[in-house]
Amino acid sequence: MKGQIDSTSRSLAGLLLKNNIRAKWNKYPQDVKFFVRTTCLKSIGDAEPLIRATVGIIVTTIVMEENMCDWPDLLDTLATVLMQPDELMQEGALGALQKVFEDSADRYECEFLRPIMPKLLIFYEHHNAKMRALAMNSVNCILMVNNDPIDFAIDEFLTALFARHNDNDEEVQKQLCRSLTLLLDTHIEKMMPHLPNVIEYIIKKTQDHNESIALEACEFWLSIAENNEICRTMVLPHLDKLIPVLLGSMRYSETDPALKANEEDSSVPDREEDIKPRFHKSKQHGLGGIMDSDDEDEDDDDDDGGGDWNIRRCAAASLDVLASIFGKDLLDKLFPLLKDTLMNDNWLVKESGILALGAIAEGCMDGVVPHLGELIPFMLAMMFDKKPLVRSITCWTLSRYSSHIVSDENFRQNFFKDVLANLLRCSLDSNKKVQEAACSAFATLEEEAGEQLIPFLGEILEQLVKAFQCYQAKNLLILYDAIGTLANSVGEALSHPHYVQMLMPPLMEKWERLNDEDKELFPLLECISAIVSAMGQSFIPYIQPVFTRCCNLIEKCVQQNQQHLMSPETVEAPETDFIIVALDLLSGLAESLPDHMPPLVTNSKLIELMLFCSMDVTTDVRQSCFALLGDLTKACPERVLIQSSNFIFFLAQNLDPTKISVCNNAIWALGELSLKMGPAMKQFVGPITEPLIAVINTQQNMQRTLLENTAITIGRLGQFCGEELAPHISRFIRPCCYSLRNIKDNTEKESAFIGLCNMINMNPVGVLNDFIFWCDAIASWTTPTENLRALFAGILQSFKLQVGDYNWNAFIAQLPPPLRERLTAFYEI
Repeated sequence: MKGQIDSTSRSLAGLLLKNNIRAKWNKYPQDVKFFVRTTCLKSIGDAEPLIRATVGIIVTTIVMEENMCDWPDLLDTLATVLMQPDELMQEGALGALQKVFEDSADRYECEFLRPIMPKLLIFYEHHNAKMRALAMNSVNCILMVNNDPIDFAIDEFLTALFARHNDNDEEVQKQLCRSLTLLLDTHIEKMMPHLPNVIEYIIKKTQDHNESIALEACEFWLSIAENNEICRTMVLPHLDKLIPVLLGSMRYSETDPALKANEEDSSVPDREEDIKPRFHKSKQHGLGGIMDSDDEDEDDDDDDGGGDWNIRRCAAASLDVLASIFGKDLLDKLFPLLKDTLMNDNWLVKESGILALGAIAEGCMDGVVPHLGELIPFMLAMMFDKKPLVRSITCWTLSRYSSHIVSDENFRQNFFKDVLANLLRCSLDSNKKVQEAACSAFATLEEEAGEQLIPFLGEILEQLVKAFQCYQAKNLLILYDAIGTLANSVGEALSHPHYVQMLMPPLMEKWERLNDEDKELFPLLECISAIVSAMGQSFIPYIQPVFTRCCNLIEKCVQQNQQHLMSPETVEAPETDFIIVALDLLSGLAESLPDHMPPLVTNSKLIELMLFCSMDVTTDVRQSCFALLGDLTKACPERVLIQSSNFIFFLAQNLDPTKISVCNNAIWALGELSLKMGPAMKQFVGPITEPLIAVINTQQNMQRTLLENTAITIGRLGQFCGEELAPHISRFIRPCCYSLRNIKDNTEKESAFIGLCNMINMNPVGVLNDFIFWCDAIASWTTPTENLRALFAGILQSFKLQVGDYNWNAFIAQLPPPLRERLTAFYEI
């Protein structure tokens, strides 16, 4: 029967089986699973390559869908097939192993993988290049996730690997380069004797005509650069050969899609697949306001303008990291080449030189600075080049030197205005890639320049507003970011009526045009959050529609989430970023315009919606909700306190320091609630006391902001719940003092110290062993209020009377002289 059906139909049947396995494998009876496993393996040596490949796909799909113990003999079975004399069966087994290891090597324990290693290494010398490549790929998949099986046969592995250095097959060469790179991470000590020869080989392969081989080889430089000392020692003798190769690899290849792009494409709509997904970072409350959560660093500063990872971008990234390691040594060898490259008549060569100049900016800044007087005018001229790719890379490279242009008086006087003007002009370029590079570079310049932009605000806004009319979807996201960064940089200068009138109408036009499901709302809401903070009272005309839209977004998501929980198979879960950005924007409104919030909150469902958000399974939703809760507690406490018992219950469930940002905001919100509730907080303090003490004592590797907010909240609770907390004071006074002493004088710090003073007066014995830390914390105040100064003086005098003059004088004598002098000057101790 099999021979009567063509291989395409059989393969299609196999792929349908694969899809069924993915969808329903766990529902199959055990006898059906056994039948599928054994039957598909019978075709592993099929005469048709397509069928052998399909069997491998089915096998790896089954492995991904079940536990390893459900098919414990799979690797043994494939290893047995591998040793059969039939080459088709060998190839089928190798192909299946490669797919299984690619998808699931991390799920196999060492004892499963070790026995198969020697069998794979045999195929490194197979006469069929495809078999050699499959074996090498299989080992590489293991090497990426598990060192132990390689440890078991490392010497045999290296012998088999190095024997392939003259192999003519391109896939084998690619896998060899990948192995050498992976070994840097896993077996560097074994590699050390061979590194000089390996480096020579990789330099050769980095310039291979096959770009996939060249890219695989180029990854080696990024990997070896992770170990500074080894890189400096082993690569330095080869820099003369390596640098020209990297520089040459940074040119656009003939097949690069960028070379085929329409040069004047600004009016061409973007395809949805060309727009990278954006992920909103929830906000975190700290002293002095809201900060971006620092759970992840998403700095894309080393990006030369987007696109797929290729040899050009890998070579540029390699030059970047090597510049940071070798500095002057690299620059001395690169600069003569760079001068010729920048002056080359071939625009592709010139463009690669400008990219190289940007790549070395961070590592070789000191060496490049003496030449910037010539290089900046050159780059300003290149921003007028007829080739869009030259204009775009020049914008990126200029952004890499923006910190020096802004901070150096001479460069600021001579070039800042021209750089700013050219970036703004390029932001309205007829080419979308140039627009993107210029707008991103301008955002970088904004961050560096800060208030130095204020004299140019009019022309900046004029250009950015024009961009609203000509940008397609992808670049609009960058434009929103640039406007938000501008607001953060110039602050209240943006509140001038003329600037408000320039910026807000086009921004609100976009706001009204977008529907509630449009993901363009994410960056737009982030942008408006920054604008609210900068404009303050000038934003009042827009507060009502913005508040209402945010509440509607939250309500839709909450309703969709409830429907999803009831019918998960028919209703999709909501896009949580809609809730998060809306909550964060409402936080911005509450923080910047608190007096205008009470009527808006009263006439909305916001408080009820926040209760649902407080229970959301997504950490970032709860984090943003608790930030808003704290802000609303300050702005309109009467609305929040109606639900105080529910909110405190949810806050108490989130005092987990392993989830730093949500824990931080929950503790901050508790502190704000305690101030507004006063003695009414007593009934709730019990469940939160132990978690707060646990957090404040988790000092090692803990975020400073979390510890400071915890200390402040404990202190605030001590104002009204002193009787409940004072008996525990010996457990938290020292870490509280540690955290509070580093905070500048402000009302939050004062409220904490008032509460601590109250608890010390209730339980002075609890502070006795840590009194020196309390004295140090007192001395951290520069200008305490009269009330606070009196509280401090009273405690010091009380302790002096309690221990007697002799003990007191002995205690004072052991204080560090600066601390003793400060306390004497302020409190006459």
